[in-house]
Amino acid sequence: MAAQEHAGWPARLHVVTGKGGTGKTTVAAALAIALATGGRRVLLVEVEGRQGIAQLFELPPLPYEERVVAAAPGGGEVRALAIDAEKALLEYLDMFYRLGVAGRALQKMGAIDFAATIAPGMRDVLLTGKVKEAVTRAVDGRRVYDAVVVDAPPTGRIGRFLNVTAETARLAKVGPIKSQSEGVSAILRSPMTAVHVVTLLEEMPVQETADAIEELRGLDIPIGSVIVNATREPMLDGVRVSQAEIRRGLIEAGLPADRDTVAGLVTEAKAYQTRLGVEAALRDELAALGRPVVELPALADGVTREGLDALARVLLNEG
Repeated sequence: MAAQEHAGWPARLHVVTGKGGTGKTTVAAALAIALATGGRRVLLVEVEGRQGIAQLFELPPLPYEERVVAAAPGGGEVRALAIDAEKALLEYLDMFYRLGVAGRALQKMGAIDFAATIAPGMRDVLLTGKVKEAVTRAVDGRRVYDAVVVDAPPTGRIGRFLNVTAETARLAKVGPIKSQSEGVSAILRSPMTAVHVVTLLEEMPVQETADAIEELRGLDIPIGSVIVNATREPMLDGVRVSQAEIRRGLIEAGLPADRDTVAGLVTEAKAYQTRLGVEAALRDELAALGRPVVELPALADGVTREGLDALARVLLNEG
């Protein structure tokens, strides 16, 4: 299958980050479905060991192998991979040093824990290295995947996770580790990569989004879109709320219109309008970051396969 760029999402490696609780795994899965639409093949990668992708698609825990988890409109498919750092290390050792049996012996000795202790960035090197291998993998001169989507660490750790060159500078001056990290760094800083930041219209996630974008810009890592998750159509926007209007509406609806009920509804309506004002200000802050902003609706029935497809359609239309 020849690699193709999607018109609205032109990168080939899409890294999805966001503050915890913003729904970045859901957004990553929806983006993978969107990118697979029209007959493309997309790999959805998990790097944190949470098995969030398996839970999302209601599957058993994913092994360290690429498996089809979803079909996309137009004959596309989404495969998923939950990267295991220890198995990635053994794969790396076998690839570059031909340590088959010796590698398995290292596994019994807790090799990944040892490597992580002497080189704190080693785990991220292995994870990002496996992502790079999937992005560049080809068979008979053709890319295996049209796009790779990574459900990445949260915004507080995304810069350190992606900045593999700095993390591995202490490891080696020459050799496979050096060349591997440089290859990963080159891809992460190239136009084929885009880091998308997921947020909510809440103060803390928006602030973390701004901080993450500033950090990524400082690292020269390409930034894609800001994706605002779980938005709702505003009500009472620009409407003047008064006790008389609310009382009249309750009476017309055949509902109790006593003083306490009316006063309570007025208080709630004004608090809601205040919240709308805060959200408008947060939208302005996001727009000022200078990146495309895509808003995804809140899913009334929770995150179901139908819900993921609905989000994918929005991403296709708004991308």
